[in-house]
Amino acid sequence: MTKKIKLVLSDLHLGLGRLLEDGRSNHLEEFYFDEKFREFVEYYTKGKYADYEIEIILNGDIFNFIQVDYRGHFLSVITEDISLEKFQNIAKGHKIFFDTLKRFAADPKNVISYVVGNHDQGMLWPKVRNCFDELLETKVIYKNIVYYFDGVHIEHGHMHEAANRIDPRKFYIKKNLPEPILNLPFGSYFFLDFVLKIKQKHPHVDKVRPFNKMLKWALINETFFTISGFFKLIWYFVSSFLRTDGTRNWSFQNLVQIILESAIFPDLGDSAKKILNDNRVHTVIFGHTHVYQYRQFSNGKEYFNTGTWTDLTSLDITSLGKITKLTYVLLEYPEDGEGQPRGRLKEWKGYHRIEEDVVLS
Repeated sequence: MTKKIKLVLSDLHLGLGRLLEDGRSNHLEEFYFDEKFREFVEYYTKGKYADYEIEIILNGDIFNFIQVDYRGHFLSVITEDISLEKFQNIAKGHKIFFDTLKRFAADPKNVISYVVGNHDQGMLWPKVRNCFDELLETKVIYKNIVYYFDGVHIEHGHMHEAANRIDPRKFYIKKNLPEPILNLPFGSYFFLDFVLKIKQKHPHVDKVRPFNKMLKWALINETFFTISGFFKLIWYFVSSFLRTDGTRNWSFQNLVQIILESAIFPDLGDSAKKILNDNRVHTVIFGHTHVYQYRQFSNGKEYFNTGTWTDLTSLDITSLGKITKLTYVLLEYPEDGEGQPRGRLKEWKGYHRIEEDVVLS
């Protein structure tokens, strides 16, 4: 009798590690939980789960390519070799994480799958995938956008947001170039050109929720910085519309849609509901938003968002302060291993620790 489970995680955002090669603290690192991840995997491969068939599904933005520099520069023209070097540097900074997956994959019952997100488009390149496979000494199952099985629809979620949507017919730009480059969405260019400059002074600016309260706080406490940033933002959108260099071709309609969606913070639950209208689908799992979520629809259909394994700061009075919840979805099959799996939104607490390093940025 085959017993099996699947573990779905997203948005780990592994960068170069806590410390850079010269010993300085890496203020752009977002993943500080390598040891907790090792404990997490060990828990689900021992004890009651020792004889289970287990699949770990890494659902996008596991590696934070977009926030990793290439030899001191943050590039928007990204070739296969550039992505490979970034990936190798990420692996050096997170040895425990990679060793954990390697040990997990060493058991022939276990499988690792990878769904590509918007921060880890570099995982589309064959050389990067081959490098990942070699490091883990296994054959990872790769899905460019959607992973579907047994009535479960899994995707990162960026394809349902105008700013980060990738053209599924054109992952690479090749025309008039010496070699192909990644066809980045608007959101990636915006992050590289605009957000990263702000993060140099305020490293956690993109980790504060809700965004509208952060703006109010910034207007009071960083008035000049916020107002000047607003005008720079307007100019960025105007210049983006006027720019035509072969890699950034956004219509006025595209930019308006991006601005409107950014203003109202679209809920991926609506996109999940549309997918669940398909009679073949009973469960939808997204990531991307960094906000864990569960919604139940009619006929027992369910939507899960796995949240993130990075720190968030809440300005909401009900959850004021830093929030760290290592959330994931556990898909459990019936005891005989047959039939449809059911999902449960879980939080990994980890084992009790007497002490651990304080994260400094």
